[in-house]
Amino acid sequence: MKPAEIQKILAACELFKGLDQSEIKNIAKMCRVNTFKTGALVYQQGDFGENIYIIAKGQVILERTVDMESREGRVIIATLGKGRVFGCWSTLLDEPHIMMLRTFCQTPATILVLNGAQLREGMISDTRLGFNVMEKLCFLLRERIQSAYGAMEKM
Repeated sequence: MKPAEIQKILAACELFKGLDQSEIKNIAKMCRVNTFKTGALVYQQGDFGENIYIIAKGQVILERTVDMESREGRVIIATLGKGRVFGCWSTLLDEPHIMMLRTFCQTPATILVLNGAQLREGMISDTRLGFNVMEKLCFLLRERIQSAYGAMEKM
């Protein structure tokens, strides 16, 4: 994928929409591109998390496995498509984190992978960028929490 394509995807995604073009270019330099087949795991619940993922193409399911004493239940938290973001937010706070969800591809997917610690460094060196990203992150996390509560009510 060409740098201009990565920049276009970042500029339209929910976490970076509205950032300056120079900020988008800097973030694009941090990204790597991964492709996944239908059913492929992006990460497993219980994995150590260090990346943030931006969907360039395809759909990804966020699923939580829950111990229900006599059996194990699975709850779909969300199905995300192009421009949506998921992954390990804690890396932006310089905190280690164990992933609380399993994510897998519902369709073939192209996903930008962004190391959270590297993005954090960029946010610290450019406080305007840091504030803007953290503000958008707050809205995203609110949405994910609401989705999780909604999914749990269906159990």
